[in-house]
Amino acid sequence: MNKVITTNDFISKLEDGMTIGIGGWGARRKPMSLVREICRSNLKDLTLVSYGGPDIGLLSSCKKIRKLIFGFVSLDLIPLDSHFRNARQSGELPEVVEIDEGMLQWGLRAAGMNLPFLPTRVGIGTDVLKNNPHIKFVESPYDDKEKLVAMPAIKLDVALLHVNESDEKGNTLIFGPDPFFDDLFARAASKTFVSTEKLVDSTSFDKEKVANYNRFERNLVSGIIPDEGGAHPTACNPSYGIDLDHLKEYSKSAKTFDEYQEKYLFVDEATYKKNVGGIKSITSIPLTKF
Repeated sequence: MNKVITTNDFISKLEDGMTIGIGGWGARRKPMSLVREICRSNLKDLTLVSYGGPDIGLLSSCKKIRKLIFGFVSLDLIPLDSHFRNARQSGELPEVVEIDEGMLQWGLRAAGMNLPFLPTRVGIGTDVLKNNPHIKFVESPYDDKEKLVAMPAIKLDVALLHVNESDEKGNTLIFGPDPFFDDLFARAASKTFVSTEKLVDSTSFDKEKVANYNRFERNLVSGIIPDEGGAHPTACNPSYGIDLDHLKEYSKSAKTFDEYQEKYLFVDEATYKKNVGGIKSITSIPLTKF
């Protein structure tokens, strides 16, 4: 089954009000080309779930978010995303659910396991539970009778991910040092759309690579969008690192967003990449060392 689709096909499968999970972590391996397509679209009132980076900042400034469920929003080398900060401080985000990183992981895992919740000690003794009264406690049915947090499942309509390689069937490979929680996003979602640096033939897969770097099953993938450089300005190891210069430009644009939009959002992806220096420029960005 050939799952390769165009960006227009991808956008046509999204609807207002959907709950969309975005993989990656901060400024690392975010499906930014797909995020930009959402920014260019007429979609609105979205619930977003993310270990956030510039994905959440852009979608905040483009007024696409009705509700945000997140563990953090950071650009890594730049601690705070100025676009998200503006939206949060001005009250432009109608609803926010800020939870611990481990709780977010547990909510996705519960959804992927088709469970209503998973018990955890994460969050106990913090203001996370005070500020999120919808999260309940559960008592252990065993002799210990321990009181635990019942982290509710975070079910997604759609997950968006970015990978290093994929074949047309949806077999994906992530070569970076950390797959983050992309597999949990895929399992928590009804549909998963994946942008890939490289589209390859299945016969080219090295069996050892498939075993080590295939993080989730192909049956979870609904569509593959080939897009070299699609994670820019976030990193996609080992192909390229974080584009710090671009993130500085992006951060400054929180005050005057119109110019950034005209140059990078009100254009197609081919023009976007041309405006940031082209594919060769993107793939020459050195890997970020932390």
